[in-house]
Amino acid sequence: MMGIKKVLFATVMFVAVWDLVAQNPIVTHMYTADPTARVMNGKLYVFPSTDIVCEEGKGENGFCMPSYNVFSTEDMVTWEDHGKIIDQTEVPWGKKDGFGMWAPDCIEKDGVYYYYFPAPPTDKSAFRRVGVATASSPEGPYLLEDDYIKGVDGIDPNVFIDDDGKAYLYYGGGEHLRVAELNSDMKSIKGKGKVVKDLPSKYKEGSFVFKKDGLYYFTFPHNASGSEEIAYAVGKSPMGPFKYKGMIMERWKDGIWTNHHSIVEYKDQWYIFYHHHDISNDQHLRSMRVDSLFFDEKGMILEKKATLRGVGLTSIDKPIQIDRYSDAHKVKVSRIKGSTTVNWQLDYVENGAWVTYNAVDFGNVKPKTVTARVSSGLQGGTIRVIVGGEEVASIKVLNTGNWNTWKEIEVPLTKKIKGVQNVKLTFESNGAKYVANIDWIQFK
Repeated sequence: MMGIKKVLFATVMFVAVWDLVAQNPIVTHMYTADPTARVMNGKLYVFPSTDIVCEEGKGENGFCMPSYNVFSTEDMVTWEDHGKIIDQTEVPWGKKDGFGMWAPDCIEKDGVYYYYFPAPPTDKSAFRRVGVATASSPEGPYLLEDDYIKGVDGIDPNVFIDDDGKAYLYYGGGEHLRVAELNSDMKSIKGKGKVVKDLPSKYKEGSFVFKKDGLYYFTFPHNASGSEEIAYAVGKSPMGPFKYKGMIMERWKDGIWTNHHSIVEYKDQWYIFYHHHDISNDQHLRSMRVDSLFFDEKGMILEKKATLRGVGLTSIDKPIQIDRYSDAHKVKVSRIKGSTTVNWQLDYVENGAWVTYNAVDFGNVKPKTVTARVSSGLQGGTIRVIVGGEEVASIKVLNTGNWNTWKEIEVPLTKKIKGVQNVKLTFESNGAKYVANIDWIQFK
């Protein structure tokens, strides 16, 4: 049984309510990993872990993860940071400087929000134990239990509540993942955890279970070949057996070993949340992302390619960050040098390159011009702007002095634009291999 509860008040921070299309990564003012997405009270909430830079001698395997924040959205476009809800120093049974607050989960039952998280215990009884905190709101404040869940040792807790009200806890990492039925108190398990059988060999972690059309989907990161892909199995019971079906998202091949995900339906669209090292280029400092997810007619998950574009409609009232593209050819992306905020650019844009940016909402604004923020250290070239399959503008770029000297070029539109449209840019050089760097475009 759990002991007396200790109160932990959430620190409400409104530092990050920003008009930002859900381009990837969706949070840029801090490092966030292991995102668990849940629909609660008509909003979509995301409960991630937090990465920080490690001080010498701190953390494990290069990761320092001291606390948890919670984020929410109602439109997949504007995200609100509700601030820190749990810190390692407040966990009664956990190490105060363990920096091991790894992937969490949160779920609602009968008006109570149960927050599950792993942490290194002070009693050294296991590598990680799983604790629980409760609240009357997803944003907190949360009440921390005095002790961890007995009989559960492992990482990455995930809770699934079935249609009959029974709840199940999934956890573990390594060759085996485990499941246990939770008691009605949602804070203890019935008997012992059982190994989820018939999964592929090699390292697995981060279980996430959901139900769709009578099927139970058991999804998990899997180190099949050098870094983690997201894979899944399906079954007819939350306890299994599950039949392995294959990969949802391929492994990273650019220096980041981990991935960790969740899958949720919101407003009739399914989404997969996951993480990458977009901002830091350091696998220990990750940033959460989101993309749309789809199923075939038999209910199998279609393989998902991670995108920079992310999801949501982009309004034309602000610059379109074209470096967060939907698809591209013969371009690269890099951080802009000297920028005081997180900002990228398209660079090494070759002659014949193109880039597409989908789902731009022009509404009934009927813009008259388009502006591009560009730089070029060579002869420049031409950027053709294509909207809805028709060319609407041609932007002539000359040498701006060097590749880090930026200039805004505004030209008139030759056609009227309205509604939701896809935007495409094509690039032609004036003879050199590279045309220009481009930061953003804006329609006015």
